[in-house]
Amino acid sequence: MEAKRYWNPYVAGALLGLTLLATFLVAGQGLGATALPKRTLALAAHEVAPAWTEANPSIGGYVADGQNPLRNWLVVEVIGVVIGGFLGAMSAGRFHVKVEKGPRISTRSRLRYALGGGVVMGIAAALARGCTSGQALSGGAMLATGSWAFMMMVFAGGYAFAYLVRRQWI
Repeated sequence: MEAKRYWNPYVAGALLGLTLLATFLVAGQGLGATALPKRTLALAAHEVAPAWTEANPSIGGYVADGQNPLRNWLVVEVIGVVIGGFLGAMSAGRFHVKVEKGPRISTRSRLRYALGGGVVMGIAAALARGCTSGQALSGGAMLATGSWAFMMMVFAGGYAFAYLVRRQWI
C-alpha cells in the first residue's frame, strides 16, 4: 500500500479546535493525556496499600468512596487517541515499526534518551497536576495566562536543549 499524503495542517488544526470545543460543551472540561497513567497508578497503589493511597493528597481522590479511578471520560479519551492513531496510520499506509534517529546516535542511545525524556515529562506532569497537551490546548483555549507562559517556556526549553543534542541528528 502506498503511503498517502498527510492532512493539511490548517484543516487538522481546525478539527482539533472543534474537538476541544466539543469536549468543553459535552464534558465541561478540556483535553488532557495524564489521566490514564495517573488513574492506573492510583488503582495499582490502592491494591497494594489502600490506606496510604486514600491518604495520599495526589492520588487519594481517585479512589475515594470506593470508586474505580478508570471510570472517567479522560481515560476513554486517551485509549481512543491510541486506537485512532493506530487506525489512522494503518489506513494511510504509514504504520511502520522503526526508530527515528540521526546518523550519529545508536538505536540504543536514542531509546534511552526517549525513555529518559518520557520519565522526566511524566514526573513533571504529575508535579504540575497536568500534561503539556492539557495545559496548551485546554488552558490556552481559555486564555489562561499561566498556560500561555508555560507553553512559551516549554518551547524555549525545547529549543535550548535541542542546541545541546543537535549534532546527533545531522
